[in-house]
Amino acid sequence: MDAEPITPIQKERALRALDYARRLAVKPLDERPPARPTPEQWRALSVKELREALDDLIVQRNVESALDYLQKSGAFAVWLPEVDAMVGFSDGEWRHKDVWKHTKQVVKQSVPRLAVRWGALLHDIGKLTTRNITEDGQVTFYGHSEVGASMYRRRIKKRLGFEGALSDRIHFLILHHLRASQYEESWTDAAVRRFYRQMGDGLRDLLDLSRADITTKRPEKRKRGVAQISALAKRVDALKAEDAKVPPLPKGLGEAIMDEFGIPPSKRLGDIRKKLEEDAQSGAIEAERDIAYYVDVLRTEPERYGIG
Repeated sequence: MDAEPITPIQKERALRALDYARRLAVKPLDERPPARPTPEQWRALSVKELREALDDLIVQRNVESALDYLQKSGAFAVWLPEVDAMVGFSDGEWRHKDVWKHTKQVVKQSVPRLAVRWGALLHDIGKLTTRNITEDGQVTFYGHSEVGASMYRRRIKKRLGFEGALSDRIHFLILHHLRASQYEESWTDAAVRRFYRQMGDGLRDLLDLSRADITTKRPEKRKRGVAQISALAKRVDALKAEDAKVPPLPKGLGEAIMDEFGIPPSKRLGDIRKKLEEDAQSGAIEAERDIAYYVDVLRTEPERYGIG
């Protein structure tokens, strides 16, 4: 026998619970929470109704309490079972660090941008299927970023109606959320450049999520983690600034000098180019001109540049 359809009055209980969660996310409430909706009542909500509420509350100041309420009220068991399964799931650090408690803290510590907050909520969903205990008792979660990103793409994206740039960014953050924390001072400039070019316009969100993902209770460990992310951000900014500079001399000038003056590849050729570059940067000659201009400069003042 088919189940009876949920009536608008029955659905109202889920809507009241969502409204309570939205207001709770803004500030603590003195009032008692509404009656807990049944799973059927939670399912009666449209994706639009649910997402509007979640998108609103997830960027608020008191978001941790709102998320806790929604989990306890059964909303996540119906709509986000991947998140609900985190409750009580421990990874071993400090004996029993609850992944759900960690996740709530990461969301709370995140900058209140929608994509970053959703990325924070979902970044560790892959841990539940990748946990492994080594022979010496260490807990590992190898590949949980990739698994979590796949779970989001195959299940959550459609279920919660994510699409477009927001969906792409959430997937990006889940997939790459460990990348910045892997940074070490020994990285070469080429490695840092490769990193920030691969991260593209998602770099800012990724670094913000990486900072929020540091929830250790050990002050020194937290300090090191924050400093590590900050050091990476500074190197990225410095290299971006360097890469943005327009070279004062045009490409192909060295070959033109060799052809025009019969100078082979050598230190002498390098010294000529270096002197031209110094003069271009100091204003003694013009910068960012075409090759013919600099060849003419060398013809005009051969002794200054060691041509004669």
